[in-house]
Amino acid sequence: MNINEVKDLLKSFDQSSLTEFDLKESSFELYMNKNDMTRGQQTTVAVTETPLVSSQPIPAPPAAEVIGSNDGPTEMFVVESGTEIVSPIVGVVYLSPSPDQGNFKAVGDTVKKGDIICIVEAMKVMNEITSEIDGVVAEILVENEAVVEFGQPLFRIQ
Repeated sequence: MNINEVKDLLKSFDQSSLTEFDLKESSFELYMNKNDMTRGQQTTVAVTETPLVSSQPIPAPPAAEVIGSNDGPTEMFVVESGTEIVSPIVGVVYLSPSPDQGNFKAVGDTVKKGDIICIVEAMKVMNEITSEIDGVVAEILVENEAVVEFGQPLFRIQ
């Protein structure tokens, strides 16, 4: 890849709504990021599991906790309990199998590992996204037919 191609990519990335771009071509690797944090930085998030009791009503999710960082300027992170299921690819998310059918899952629904929770269409290919854990859908973080990015949270499971 020559310098002009890299400049064109940088200009296109700067004008796009993407927040991250990662390109690997043979021995060449290019990573661009518009986020406040780089991929080398990590934030530790504690995940707690709550046992499910079928005869009891589903408890309300605990309030979000705000954590400040002591490194340089103050950064605020909102931490929610539960496990996020993220998009493995860039594409358009569909929450139902077809427009005339109901959603795969709704808030409060029980999910088991391997259950289909949505579809992400990328390059005319429908990719079924499955739950990686057992639990209850606490939150749906995307709208139907929204464009999602790689690593963008789709669902929060408790």
